[in-house]
Amino acid sequence: MVVSMETALDIDRVFAALADATRRDIVLRAIAGEEGIAEIANRYPMSFAAVQKHVAVLERAGLVSKQRNGRRKVVRTDVEGLRAAQRLLERYEHLWRGRIDRMTHLVTNSKETDE
Repeated sequence: MVVSMETALDIDRVFAALADATRRDIVLRAIAGEEGIAEIANRYPMSFAAVQKHVAVLERAGLVSKQRNGRRKVVRTDVEGLRAAQRLLERYEHLWRGRIDRMTHLVTNSKETDE
């Protein structure tokens, strides 16, 4: 499986962003797209600035976007960013399933030759 350098860097950003439990929770909350950064920050035992940094990491990874709604900056999940991660995981799953199928075939053929 060959992955271009740009794609590899994007994928690294996505999975690095999702490696943190707070950021994963922010992505889930942002799916509804109704909360501003201030409302999100009130949910965590950390400073507003720390939450802003988490949102910035998610934004750089392409997992969320901020949209101005009056005086509020509403955080919304970028579904395409999540789909890119899903596609990579599906490729890995396809590789593993292929290996399992080949191992099953080898074991089955081995049993038949032993008989």
